[in-house]
Amino acid sequence: QVQLVESGGGLVQPGGSLRLSCVASGGAFSTYAMRWYRQAPGRQREWVAGIAGSGSIRDYANSVKGRFSIFRDNAKNTVYLQMNSLKPEDTAVYSCNAYANSKSNYWGQGTQVTVSS
Repeated sequence: QVQLVESGGGLVQPGGSLRLSCVASGGAFSTYAMRWYRQAPGRQREWVAGIAGSGSIRDYANSVKGRFSIFRDNAKNTVYLQMNSLKPEDTAVYSCNAYANSKSNYWGQGTQVTVSS
């Protein structure tokens, strides 16, 4: 069983930056692909970014490409989401996900990001 705890959310002005963190415990962190998702009020959950266990492969949703960066530190069991040039439409609850297979698929509780002036 893997536990995931996100942090780093908050209120930021448009154009600002935030760095989210997700700390994992209870599993072999480097064996999991890690992903960030977000869900805005009244909308479906949306995949934002993903990174392979080794960190060698990263991918991003078109809506955040060029602005967000995902990276991980396997020694610290942590995955990060660096968010730059934030827009009001980035406002959502951001959750991290650890995925190895259909039976090893874990979620954190999420952290709120609000982009507003």
